Amino acid sequence: MAEARDAGELRRFLLEGHPLRGQWVRLGPAWQELRSRRAYPPLVEALLGEAATASVLLAATLKFAGTLTMQFAGNGRVRLLVAQCSDDFRLRAVAHHDLVAGEAVDFHALVGAGNLVVTVQSDSSAANYQGIVPLEGDTLGACLERYFEGSEQLPTRLKLAADHARAGGMLLQKLPHGGEGGEGAGALLQDAWENLQLGLAELPPEALLDLPPEDAVRRVCGAHDCRLFGVTPVSFGCRCSPERVAGLVRSLGAEEVHAALVEQGALTVTCEFCGRDYRYDAVDVEQLFAADGLLQPDPGRLN
Repeated sequence: MAEARDAGELRRFLLEGHPLRGQWVRLGPAWQELRSRRAYPPLVEALLGEAATASVLLAATLKFAGTLTMQFAGNGRVRLLVAQCSDDFRLRAVAHHDLVAGEAVDFHALVGAGNLVVTVQSDSSAANYQGIVPLEGDTLGACLERYFEGSEQLPTRLKLAADHARAGGMLLQKLPHGGEGGEGAGALLQDAWENLQLGLAELPPEALLDLPPEDAVRRVCGAHDCRLFGVTPVSFGCRCSPERVAGLVRSLGAEEVHAALVEQGALTVTCEFCGRDYRYDAVDVEQLFAADGLLQPDPGRLN
């Protein structure tokens, strides 16, 4: 049983005979690896864990290969938070804040007034989909429910939880059904949907971190016939690479990069998500821009 609790996994489920679906997720090793990259005060750490969990739950709704990025920027103590999950459930996240360890503030003070932005990028298309809603609600889950209501037009309920070792969550959705089956079927569907919402509302946050998925889903679904699907692994995975960072350096322009070299002796780019350093000396920079035909190498200066 301990092994199941420690696994990082996603489980999808649905109610038989109703257009109602859900996702359960618990992050163990993936969350611990993410958290180890940077130290955060407990309140920021918990918010980041909830955001990372939410990005996995939202990515599970994608119907194509791509990446979902959830970001909120407000005037609260957490100035910026970004959580990103790919369709193959590689996860990364980072937060910028000015909160002091031991300081106690509520959710509104943490995020302040601002916007929640969800961006979906397809691997096969240059076009992005973006939904933006105000950061309004008493929890991150409530803010995301507003996002689904305004951007997806899908009734959605979420509950999220995170501590130092684990993060977990559950998402419920009522899908379009077109009124099939008449008034009686519609009443049965609404009754089932209300039962699920009540079950999720009554589920203690710690149950998302402690209970096996079968038990957590059963407590939410109650007497309804529910089908729980197999395990999808979730892992920490940063998308930074030498090629991506080289593109970033090129975008700064040869003049600015050379000015940095004169001042610092070398240019170091650090990935905020994983902490990996990419170092460029004068030789690297000359080769980088020469490869694009933007700058011809100067042998005298390289030597």
